[in-house]
Amino acid sequence: MPPALEMLGIVKRFGAVLANDAIDLSVAHGEIHAVMGENGAGKTTLMSILYGMQRPDAGEIRLSGQPVRFRATSDAIAHGLGMVHQAFRLFPALRVWENVVYGREPRRCGLIDRARARAAVGVLAERFGLSVPPDAVVGRLSVGVRQRVEILKALYRDARILILDEPTAVLTPQERDALFGVMRQLAADGRTILFVTHKLDEVMAITDGVTVLRQGRVVARMHTRETTPRAIAQAMTGQPMRARPARAAIAPGAPLLDVHGLTLAAPGRRPVVDRVRFAVCAGEIVGVAGVAGNGQAELVEAICGLRRPDAGRVVLNGRDVTHTGVAAHRAAGLAYVPEDRAAVGTAAAASAAEALAMGFQRRPPLARGPLLDAAALRARARALIARFDIRIGDDARVPVGTLSGGNLQKIVLARELDHAARVLIAEQPTRGLDIGATAFVHTRLLAERAAGHAVLLDSAELQEILALSDRVLVMYEGRIVADLAAAEADEARLGLLMAGRPAEAA
Repeated sequence: MPPALEMLGIVKRFGAVLANDAIDLSVAHGEIHAVMGENGAGKTTLMSILYGMQRPDAGEIRLSGQPVRFRATSDAIAHGLGMVHQAFRLFPALRVWENVVYGREPRRCGLIDRARARAAVGVLAERFGLSVPPDAVVGRLSVGVRQRVEILKALYRDARILILDEPTAVLTPQERDALFGVMRQLAADGRTILFVTHKLDEVMAITDGVTVLRQGRVVARMHTRETTPRAIAQAMTGQPMRARPARAAIAPGAPLLDVHGLTLAAPGRRPVVDRVRFAVCAGEIVGVAGVAGNGQAELVEAICGLRRPDAGRVVLNGRDVTHTGVAAHRAAGLAYVPEDRAAVGTAAAASAAEALAMGFQRRPPLARGPLLDAAALRARARALIARFDIRIGDDARVPVGTLSGGNLQKIVLARELDHAARVLIAEQPTRGLDIGATAFVHTRLLAERAAGHAVLLDSAELQEILALSDRVLVMYEGRIVADLAAAEADEARLGLLMAGRPAEAA
């Protein structure tokens, strides 16, 4: 039997950048296959070509031995492909069930059968362990819940070849394991899964084979059972795998961030954030763990001045900023890496140089009186691009809306970590980043801690929380249900607490 999927000699250029350089990829029926590589290695471009979002400059795609040509995503879907995107493809004004069934709506007497559609989405959500309210408006959901809607949308279409782009980024360990069970069932049914991820432990746990890209080329093809995480990492980076940075013992200082009884009301139901109280001290990293949609995002928005609380106080460096705006929070010494790097952290039409200057453009050396200093803007951009290995070439004028998710995240991180704010709030700071970039970010967060700064880390990556945090707060249904010292926390215990189970059950 020919492979389920073959990509032969795929070439794609963007101006002077050779994103895919004669790439060959072959995946069998019923195989779960990892596609790995650092940011800028060509993974996103290759998957975009496979899903009909872009056309290759050269090369051929074959499905079960038959050549196919995709002029649009609809062609790929018609040939049995589905994709869960890292950058969402949802209609914010529509409800969850409407997004999931869009284009394949069940009908009755010529009209959309709403009851059947809602029921189908509910059954899917329950079957795959992806808790999503079918009637919720997507634009009002957190990034994590929207990711689940994307997963449900692809599963609803019953694709024979399914591309999953970082699908576990917002799942608890228990939900991740449930998803892996589903993936195994799909593979046993003869479906083919392309699993794009940076998580080596997940690759070892779930995949049959691995293709590694580096600088637009295939540098390794491996059977998972015959390789190791270290070998995969070395193939990705061209260097030996780096050791995880150590968290040195530091006695925390005075509180730099104080949150007192913070509450965000939700008319007709329980508060989104319910009387939350905690502090983050100088020289301390406090991690926030929780399933997406349990109030973490709203809590961070209130702390940063993006949302006004209904009760409680936020104190930064001894200054009450509860009822002030974002600019006042920055002036009080706050740096912020937002969860949504595209909509909140940057502006799609802005250049890389402009995005790296946002929030600093009114002060020297970037400002000269009321005007921007274009030379200073470019010089700062070049320095940060080099320091953070942002792979956009030498042209800082490129619009950030055209960048990969990983490179866009690096721009936000570079901008926020480059100034001396004493309080840093980092939401999902390594989502979409490769192994080397993740290690770099971890090192920088620990450097903030060593410098006597306070870091609040909201991350869906429990291993990241456990590796970096001095204390871990667990949020469930808007409340902090546990405040654990690092020595008391492990992945299994946190996962149960995040699901609303009592601490004794962990």
